[in-house]
Amino acid sequence: MGARPLTALNLVAYPGGDDPGPDVLARILQGGVDVLTDAGAALIGGHSVDDPEPKFGMAVTGVVSPDHVLTKAGARPDDVLVLTKPIGVGAATTALKRDLLGSDEIAVATGVMLRLNDQLEALADPGVHAATDVTGFGLLGHLLEVVQASGVGARIACADVPVLPFAPALVAQGIVPAGSRRNLAYVRPHLAVEPPVSEVELQMLADAVTSGGLLLCVDPDRTDAVCAALRRQGALVTAAIGRITAGPPGAIRIGS
Repeated sequence: MGARPLTALNLVAYPGGDDPGPDVLARILQGGVDVLTDAGAALIGGHSVDDPEPKFGMAVTGVVSPDHVLTKAGARPDDVLVLTKPIGVGAATTALKRDLLGSDEIAVATGVMLRLNDQLEALADPGVHAATDVTGFGLLGHLLEVVQASGVGARIACADVPVLPFAPALVAQGIVPAGSRRNLAYVRPHLAVEPPVSEVELQMLADAVTSGGLLLCVDPDRTDAVCAALRRQGALVTAAIGRITAGPPGAIRIGS
């Protein structure tokens, strides 16, 4: 992590015929070009296959200094965990598939997904010791990767984790992606949960996110400067949600 994107190749799976039709595909591809333009990268080609279920992504090439590559393995005890986007998009998109989301809620969830994680100034700060995105494995799944790779533990305060305001109610109704349920089942043996943290809160922390934010492990003496840099570059939130601990290695403690 910490690279600057240069070029991208489109990867498209799309059904032939009139449903949903070439106009929809053109809009999808134009959206991709718009995001690349915002990121300062160039589209240099792509590949497509006929597939009844539409899929779109990109293979991106970028550059980063060998001295500034951020991995999941550098977290240190007392590092502050800083999150740059709210979680809950997985529950929101599942609700959308079931026609259970209003237009205002759709706009909020879409706005989160559209925001790029392009805060390179903040990532270059020497106080950032490790970083990961928060996507399909959920906040807990990706944090587990960090603590296992770094040989440390972590503590999260549920009340400090930013969440889409309507997402907990969806989860409480059982509107949860299958991936989120698998995430929680996978990480549960590594959790130490303190009362009164609820099952809904745990499931939120395992939310399988699409286009989520960054989770940074930051030296406490540099946290204010890193958060200021994140805000300057448009991070949606700069939430201190917990800390890295000395151990037990690979364990995550969750409190209210």
